[in-house]
Amino acid sequence: MKRIHIHVGVENLEQAIQFYSALFGVKPSKSKSDYAKWMLEDPKLNFAISTRANVLGVDHLGIQAEDASELEAMREQAEQAGLALRHEGESVCCYARSEKSWLTDPSGVAWETYQTMEDAELFSSESHDNSACCMPKTKKQSSCC
Repeated sequence: MKRIHIHVGVENLEQAIQFYSALFGVKPSKSKSDYAKWMLEDPKLNFAISTRANVLGVDHLGIQAEDASELEAMREQAEQAGLALRHEGESVCCYARSEKSWLTDPSGVAWETYQTMEDAELFSSESHDNSACCMPKTKKQSSCC
């Protein structure tokens, strides 16, 4: 089953961790000096915060697939609908190794479709000018890529 992903840029990670831990009723499942993530089951949500986002507030949204076939089905659906899908392929981002593709909605909101394969020790395998991830450039955001 797919999981919605929300990545929020924060200024003070410690304060944000306290707030979201109280809101969700649990501590983050992953916490680093610049990043924290909650993998919630109710609602089914991958919620991440970091000090590396392009903006404070909602940085990007996504849909996390459980397996490769689910990811491929999402990609096929987007392509059949004529949506401009940019395949990033395998990458290390947000302390995880994932297979990703990106879309941008008509308002300029970046969406990633991805499958996480494993945890990683690095925030990113590439330099992205301190940004959260390698998002496509949009009208409302500047990006590293």
